[in-house]
Amino acid sequence: MDMTWFDEVEARIPKGKVRTRFAPSPTGYMHVGNLRTALYTWLIARHADGTFILRIEDTDQGRLVEGAVDVIYKTLAECGLDHDEGPDVGGPVAPYIQTERRPFYGRYAELLIERGHAYRCFCEKSESEEDSGEFDRGDDPCRALPREEAERRAAAGEPFVIRQRIPHEGTTTFHDEIFGDITVENSTLDDQVLMKRDGLPTYNFANVVDDHMMGITHVVRGSEYLSSAPKYNLLYQGFGWDVPAYVHCSPVMRDAHNKMSKRHGDPSYEDLIAQGYLTEAVLNYVALLGWSPRGEQEIFSLGELKNVFEMSGISKSPAIFDIEKLRHFNSEYIRAMSPEAFARAAEPYIRQAVKNPAYDAHAIAALLQQRTEVLTEIPEKLDFFDELPQYGTELFVHKKSKSDEASSLAVLQKVLPVFEALESWDDENILGAMVKLAEEMGAKNAKVMWPVRIAAAGKAVTPGGAVEICRILGRDETLRRLHVAVEKLS
Repeated sequence: MDMTWFDEVEARIPKGKVRTRFAPSPTGYMHVGNLRTALYTWLIARHADGTFILRIEDTDQGRLVEGAVDVIYKTLAECGLDHDEGPDVGGPVAPYIQTERRPFYGRYAELLIERGHAYRCFCEKSESEEDSGEFDRGDDPCRALPREEAERRAAAGEPFVIRQRIPHEGTTTFHDEIFGDITVENSTLDDQVLMKRDGLPTYNFANVVDDHMMGITHVVRGSEYLSSAPKYNLLYQGFGWDVPAYVHCSPVMRDAHNKMSKRHGDPSYEDLIAQGYLTEAVLNYVALLGWSPRGEQEIFSLGELKNVFEMSGISKSPAIFDIEKLRHFNSEYIRAMSPEAFARAAEPYIRQAVKNPAYDAHAIAALLQQRTEVLTEIPEKLDFFDELPQYGTELFVHKKSKSDEASSLAVLQKVLPVFEALESWDDENILGAMVKLAEEMGAKNAKVMWPVRIAAAGKAVTPGGAVEICRILGRDETLRRLHVAVEKLS
């Protein structure tokens, strides 16, 4: 076999630094486990000042979903997981889409046959058996077929698959960065299909070839692939290639017994964003699903994660996704935002409830920031701005402020002319007027502020107090609502 092409490929492979890849199949949404794989892969590369690669694995044509590649690009961009090489940016080992790499796999499969580590199998098997590897090599006469006969049958047009030739005897040991050394008996491994009848590679074979051709040094994937790792190792050895560092991550679970699954209603990344969670909080929480930093710190920016992330902190144990814990993280991130950034994030949700443009969304946002855990809570807190809700006078009864319907009526009748006479409608003047009135009445401030807030909002629980609500509503609307309350209480 002429090795010129293979030698040219080897010469193009980048070497000398950490190279990782995120290699999703474009099958729809980005689930939490996928996002964690992308994040860990990115962090390993960035922590080592290495290269992060995006590769699209689309050889399973039956599972492709239209628009899914765009979801991958959009999610990575939103999360700040920038890739140095990929289908959209190119790179030294292009192409980065598996179906565009189709000619490579056949060449490498032939090389493996030449080296005695693969063979042509002409047995009748269904496509599902080809994909799953369900195959008893002991019953396969093709394994012992002389190469010349196999070549003759292939040349005559007889359909075949190419299978890996696993040694009958001995063991295979591989090393994983998380699980350590694992040894398996070769007799327990099947002669997996490498190339299917249609000329496309199986997932396992394409992965090994692509990872080598792209110079990948660290392979991050789910622990469900641990059972395939010995066969990967044997492929690397068959080619005479260096084996990359394996990083197998345990699954993200819904509970102690069940993996997270979109079919069971578990949220994807897109779902979490739609439910009002911030990207930064989701990323921070996902990083901690199976990885523990040194020390007590839990809140990390992406830049901080890049600096502190070490593979030794990844756990062998499955991680349980706790939506309440994520909610806590989200509230911490919301509180830490600048007022301007929170106002920008909150405005679309504010406008779901407050459609009157006269009411300043940024002013309303200021009431919400310390009282919001997820952004989707916002609209329900603000339904009183556009329209005064129907309410009963029992809301004016409040033991702590010593308010009842009679005292509230008396307060509001005194407040109305004071508010009407204010020179300037701002926090300082509104507050000063109510404090002064309370002093004149020999009462605590709450005795005045409680009925004013109830009258202005028509609700017992509001974001912000009487001063802020009155200021945002404006003088005319506040006075109108106070008159409505006086009529109710009279």
